[in-house]
Amino acid sequence: MKSFVRMVELWVPDASRSHLAFGGSLGTGNLEEFRTLSESIRFGYGEGLPGKAWQSGHPVILTEFSNSYFKRTDAAKAAGLTCAVALPVFAGEFLTAVMVLFCGDDEKHIGAIELWHNDENLSYEMALVDGYYGTAEMFEFNSRHTKFPRGFGLPGRVWKADRPLIIKDFANSKGFLRWEEASEIGINCAIGIPYAMGDGNTWVVSLLSAQATPIAKRFEIWRPNEARDALVFEAGDCSLGTDLTALYGSSRIAKGEGTIGGSWATGMPALLDNFNADQSAYATTSRQAGLAQIVAFPVIDNARLKAVVVWLL
Repeated sequence: MKSFVRMVELWVPDASRSHLAFGGSLGTGNLEEFRTLSESIRFGYGEGLPGKAWQSGHPVILTEFSNSYFKRTDAAKAAGLTCAVALPVFAGEFLTAVMVLFCGDDEKHIGAIELWHNDENLSYEMALVDGYYGTAEMFEFNSRHTKFPRGFGLPGRVWKADRPLIIKDFANSKGFLRWEEASEIGINCAIGIPYAMGDGNTWVVSLLSAQATPIAKRFEIWRPNEARDALVFEAGDCSLGTDLTALYGSSRIAKGEGTIGGSWATGMPALLDNFNADQSAYATTSRQAGLAQIVAFPVIDNARLKAVVVWLL
């Protein structure tokens, strides 16, 4: 099963906190040369894609590397990578990390990564900034000509809820307004992640996953319980058919426990390419299901964790 996202990178502040240094990556395909190049690079504030996300304070998407501020264009093209979205993580005003998702051109790849934005001083609707849609040309055309009021569609619902949301079973869901076009091309699950800037600007990153080329084999959202002493499962989708609500019904992940709890404790995204390095009960269950890699992404607002979004590959 091919994944829509080809590579995930992590960039973290160096010891001086003046530059971003390579913090690891996960990927599929021949990406060793690109990774080796990345390991030797540092990005300053506002420099390259990670630096732009740091400077802007919100997600940044590039659907074309040529003639842009992207610093590794030739190496990316040689690796078959053609677009990327950078997701910064802040604890208050201080950056903890930038996670970058890369996609590549492939005639069989179906799915989408979108960036939506609203400035409440200018509009009551959320509009598309840009997106990468693989081969879904008609879906892309419709998306570029669609706007969402607060509370409508995935971007509008995430905007209103101000927390990550997962929508699946599009045909029976009123939450995804583009469900007919999406279902026609095989997109069957979507997750949205909000960025509220505190100045009237809200950004939403949406990841649209297809059964044939999913963004991940599993999506999960874990949130702090009322006592804020553990994470509990809120929602998820598994392309392998596992009933995640039944699987995680009584599960609790303590702060600092395993990869997911560690992301909460540090306020940083975490990448793990081998579950043998994680001895938590969660990792054992995932390993038994044949899953090997995990991405844990903390959603933080005003220096408090709202949720941890998890991709399992």
